[in-house]
Amino acid sequence: MAPVKYRTTDVDGFKVFYREAGAAHAPKLLLLHGFPSAGHMFRDLIPLLADRFHIVAPDLPGFGQSDMPPRDKFNYTFDNISGVIGRFTEVIGFDRFAVYVFDYGAPTGFRGGAQRGLESNQGLLARPVAGEPKGAPRLPHSGDNPLAVHARRARPGDGVAGWSEPRQLLFGSSRRR
Repeated sequence: MAPVKYRTTDVDGFKVFYREAGAAHAPKLLLLHGFPSAGHMFRDLIPLLADRFHIVAPDLPGFGQSDMPPRDKFNYTFDNISGVIGRFTEVIGFDRFAVYVFDYGAPTGFRGGAQRGLESNQGLLARPVAGEPKGAPRLPHSGDNPLAVHARRARPGDGVAGWSEPRQLLFGSSRRR
């Protein structure tokens, strides 16, 4: 079983605490927790996945051991939380990764560059898939990656683009593409 490391990093003056496990060269997985919790909520999941993925589970701003500035110094909106986490992924070198979201993690993970990312993938969105009605929206998929939500940054500084296919949630694809 891969050991879990406990780390803190500076994100433009904001301290973000995170748990990390797995080999650095493995596919990357970002775990975003719910409310009222912290990355600690994934304490049982991390060891189960660390042999196949490089996992990072940050404490969102204002939660757990990450900084909790007063409200007059930080506006606690999903846009701002997402901005910190988006920058966090850049700081730790997660440029292409899957993201597992729960509760507060969902509006955090799907904010920012989601619209830009989807717009830049219009060709993929229009690609037909066997068994689906012609013209049905189609979201990109990374083949045999068994995770439900994928994210990538189109250009440095962009937010994170993400999408979801719930039937794949941690159990692999229900059909090959």
